[in-house]
Amino acid sequence: MTTLVLTVIGNDRAGLVDALAGPIAEHGGSWDHSHLARLAGQFAGIVVVTVPASTVDALTSSFETLRGHGLLDVRVAIAASDEAGDGDDSALVELQLVGQDRPGIVREIAGALAARNVSIEELETATSSAPMSAEQLFEVNALLRIPGEMLFDELRDALEDIANELMVDLDLKYTE
Repeated sequence: MTTLVLTVIGNDRAGLVDALAGPIAEHGGSWDHSHLARLAGQFAGIVVVTVPASTVDALTSSFETLRGHGLLDVRVAIAASDEAGDGDDSALVELQLVGQDRPGIVREIAGALAARNVSIEELETATSSAPMSAEQLFEVNALLRIPGEMLFDELRDALEDIANELMVDLDLKYTE
């Protein structure tokens, strides 16, 4: 079996998941994991599927039909081995951040993480209106993998310095 990572995007409308799931099932594939969402009028996401190695080319070709019909643009990548965290001493940490929306929040946080060799396993961001003031709030929820040699307190201190500078609330804790 071969694991594929599909990235998909198209104008949002009913039936797009069905249009994508059809060829996967027809080629003996299994829909393993996905995150799909409507973003700014577009339907976008990522899907992990497992298919018999003998059907990878045919499945990939079938996605061209979806693009040709104006439904979805599907990009296919063969997954690399997912061994992060297996046998090493890295740790998973949850990051939650909420604050007044302003340009540069993700860049500041991502830069601090990259400088410390911290991998972002998952990242979800959103904006919403503050309950009392209707100000735009920016929210970040992330799952981070910190290298074993890094001290949790060192990462927390660096991120808290940024949070104080940006005037946002930050919570960092080990996953359970």
